[in-house]
Amino acid sequence: ADLKADREVMLAAVQQDGGSLLWAADGLKADREVVLAALRQDGHSLRWAADGLKADREVVLAAVQRDGGSLRWAADSLKADREVMLVA
Repeated sequence: ADLKADREVMLAAVQQDGGSLLWAADGLKADREVVLAALRQDGHSLRWAADGLKADREVVLAAVQRDGGSLRWAADSLKADREVMLVA
């Protein structure tokens, strides 16, 4: 079995080290729950998230709440969002 595509394995991995999202299968990089778990541990994990989630306001807010510097990985549309900027 490919552990990078195993949702439970990757969920446990990102909860320990958000950067583990780098190694996740593409489908899991687009999985909201997996990405949010990674961001709770490391805001900069946003860089490895699927593009669609980088444009998701709630996901980006979770990232910048953990680390304001993670704003650089957000979609351009959210970089100018007032609430996101205030949190970052």
